[in-house]
Amino acid sequence: MEERGDLVVVGGGLSGVCCAVTAARKGISVLLVQDRPVLGGNASSEVRLWVLGATSHMGNNNRWAREGGVIDELLVENMWRNPEGNPILFDSILLETVKREPKITLLLNTAIHELDMEGGAIARVRGYNSQNQTAYTLEAPLFVDASGDGILGFLAGAEFRMGAEARSEFNEGMAPETEEHTLLGHSLYFYSRDTGQPVKYVPPAFALQDITRIPRFRDIRVSDSGCRLWWLEYGGALDTVGQTEEIKWELWAVAYGVWNYIKNSGEFPDAENLTLEWMGTIPGKRESRRFIGDVILTQNDVVQQKTFPDAVSFGGWAIDLHPSDGVFSSKPGCTQYHAKGVYQIPFRSMYSRNIPNLLLTGRLISTTHIAFGSTRVMATCASNGQAVGMAAVLCAEEGLQPRDLLEPAHMHRLQQDLLAAGQHIPGVVFQTEADLSRQAVVSASSELLLQELPSCGELAEERSYALLVPFQDGPSPALSLYADVASSMTLRAELWTSAHCGNTTPDVLVATLDVPVEAGRGVE
Repeated sequence: MEERGDLVVVGGGLSGVCCAVTAARKGISVLLVQDRPVLGGNASSEVRLWVLGATSHMGNNNRWAREGGVIDELLVENMWRNPEGNPILFDSILLETVKREPKITLLLNTAIHELDMEGGAIARVRGYNSQNQTAYTLEAPLFVDASGDGILGFLAGAEFRMGAEARSEFNEGMAPETEEHTLLGHSLYFYSRDTGQPVKYVPPAFALQDITRIPRFRDIRVSDSGCRLWWLEYGGALDTVGQTEEIKWELWAVAYGVWNYIKNSGEFPDAENLTLEWMGTIPGKRESRRFIGDVILTQNDVVQQKTFPDAVSFGGWAIDLHPSDGVFSSKPGCTQYHAKGVYQIPFRSMYSRNIPNLLLTGRLISTTHIAFGSTRVMATCASNGQAVGMAAVLCAEEGLQPRDLLEPAHMHRLQQDLLAAGQHIPGVVFQTEADLSRQAVVSASSELLLQELPSCGELAEERSYALLVPFQDGPSPALSLYADVASSMTLRAELWTSAHCGNTTPDVLVATLDVPVEAGRGVE
């Protein structure tokens, strides 16, 4: 069967979905191809990884840095319909969102395996659906690889890297001294359920028998069901594409072995009534191929929050690196470095350097292994997907190739169109004259003027405390602090600000004041 559109998107994870929806809403026809029966990739019911991005777990420096655009729309809808976090329902929300776009043709269970090149560009791709036994030929002037492992780019001969670069290549302090085949591995998840009565468990023969092979086995808890066992990871020292089936079998052995340990070791009496409700059938992949664009994002770009003239998205997750031996490593499950704020991601990292009509999104964008430790998370990938989808619209409308969008006028339009669609790009100001919000009048039916933050009445420990206060340019308002003081002492007050605009991390000391206080209540 032959299908033709303006854009072919290979991969139906969150990045591919956000790309396809963005492009279709702007009027171009999209062929969205997914090799699984559902959408969502690592966020789907097949893997069940929860969606995170720049906000991390609301505990890092970017706890207010929520992604906008299509991914925000999806997460808000899911929170309203599905507050319990049922992954089956999230599947349905993704499917509904795609199916209600008339410009999207969705092909599930269809794996791309072949393509034709003409003049150094991709002309058409071929896929096969094992469910309806149909071979598809898909043709378009533009292609997006959102497949995770980069099957489209690989078949086209797009330049890519795997593993960690040497420290000297990009002057990355977190990189190894020499180039290594060091990758982030796969994880497999499982759920348990309390049946209310004792449940016997007999493990399969392939389950891991010697739990001590897992150095962290003493960290296992009965409550660690589902994704709390993210550190059951393996495969980073192997070929995470070609050996993915071997990795899956090892993870099955580990996961069933862990459950056998929980049920039958005698160490967990609380597990007597628990049954194994669900076991993942495919692992969640973290890293494989990273394709090369005109810019390679590095550790220094992330840490220093480098600005780019072609910024179209942003990240903020920690540089989060895992030992390549995964669950069998004696090292901690992860090592994280949190930058002091969010960072821009340039469009030049989102297309192939040597295949002119190939756009890249998801975890395929052009980064080093170290920077990838931050850019790889799903909400960031989804924002990149929206950027690539909007770029495809401009290319289709103007008859351009992705690299042509670097021309300042085209890039300005791309950035403004993204902002108008809800995308956040740090440091890029929304200037679209047609923005109706600039004409809107906002009024409140009532208001509360906050005079004070009431005390809880408890005395605090003698340690440092901080209050984050947003101030606008100009004279600062008066700020009075009152304390109940148990005994006379000297309090040190410090005023801090952030070195980088938009950060909320106090890293620049502005002034210090030592204040003697006497014992008493309500001391100012």
